[in-house]
Amino acid sequence: MEILVQKFGGTSVGSIERIENAAKRVVKAVNAGKKVVVVSSAMAGETDNLIELAKKISEFPNEREMDMLLATGEQKAVALLSMAIRKLGYPAVSLCGWQIPIVTDSIHTKARIKRIGIQRLKNYLKEGYIPVVAGFQGVTEDWEITTLGRGGSDTTAVALAAALSANCEIYTDVPGVFTADPRIVPSAKKIPFISYEEMLELSSLGAKVMQIRSVEFAAKYRVRIHVRSSFKEEEGTWILPEDEIMEKVVVRGITVDTKESRITVVRVPDRPGIAARLFKALGEAHIVVDMIVQNVSHEGFTDMSFTVSKGDAPRAEEIVRRVSTEIGAKEVVRDDKVAKVSIVGLGMRSSYGTAAKMFEVLSKNGINIMAISTSEIKISCLIDEKYAELAVRALHEAFVENGEELKIGEEG
Repeated sequence: MEILVQKFGGTSVGSIERIENAAKRVVKAVNAGKKVVVVSSAMAGETDNLIELAKKISEFPNEREMDMLLATGEQKAVALLSMAIRKLGYPAVSLCGWQIPIVTDSIHTKARIKRIGIQRLKNYLKEGYIPVVAGFQGVTEDWEITTLGRGGSDTTAVALAAALSANCEIYTDVPGVFTADPRIVPSAKKIPFISYEEMLELSSLGAKVMQIRSVEFAAKYRVRIHVRSSFKEEEGTWILPEDEIMEKVVVRGITVDTKESRITVVRVPDRPGIAARLFKALGEAHIVVDMIVQNVSHEGFTDMSFTVSKGDAPRAEEIVRRVSTEIGAKEVVRDDKVAKVSIVGLGMRSSYGTAAKMFEVLSKNGINIMAISTSEIKISCLIDEKYAELAVRALHEAFVENGEELKIGEEG
């Protein structure tokens, strides 16, 4: 039997009318001969509302209790979506993560999937049911409810598709992946095909269409993903293995991330083990560090800067201040008004001068670069947040609107 996993994001199930529209999408696929497994996010705004309730009780709520609270959003959505499918005359059954089960590690609010039991899903499919699975949530070996982090429903859907050897459709409020955020760049173009590697970079650098871990799953298990609109019938963007992409552009897309903070430790003793001590403490708190810059040592001291997500910034600052006191640093400075602008493209592997061109574009627009990070297919620059949109528009014009396309076989 051909199985299709359909995932509906928060905006796609944001109201009863939209839930009923999603149900029609599911039924259409069933009528086309597919065996469908549905994954749903919480209704739009539901998770934020639950977080706000928790924050009214505690600035730093217990993470286990946060998972218990946040998991209720998806449970509500799948029950309603299952009811809507049944209303159309098709048998459906809603399931929480622990009922599959989707087994995770025990890191609350940021859990990672360890394994998935698919026999129950297969049994439901054989019996003619449409399973409607709660995204974003799982369960530990000792039956503690966990959540997978923001956007975790994408990971649930792709992981299920991998386990079931299925394709995956991601339904959202946009018609696909664009070369830049259309709200910032009205001339942004929809990308018909994009590689896992490019999508992974775009997701990690601020593109909001796909959660990064879901793309990692897709790449590992070669799950073909179709990102498309819940409200239009048109083709969206296919996320595919690189060997299925028939054209490569120098730059596929431009992203900007304004949800990062920069923390600077001033006058750090420049001796072995200091950086390890600082970043080990952050790692033990499960705080992900991104861009790191260390100045040249002067008189035995140096300054060290790094970025973390704004959500982790208060805890990170607290940890860094404690460690800085222990190692004898002068002070800790936190800056929440920064942005990371990036260019991404497979074609950068075989194209020279891309970095110089990016720096020149930013310079011509009066934008100072605070830090630089690179990989084979991306270049990121940390800049002042007030220049974020200007940077995206200028880089899009330079690399996408006036960019080059590399055809397979012409790269040298």
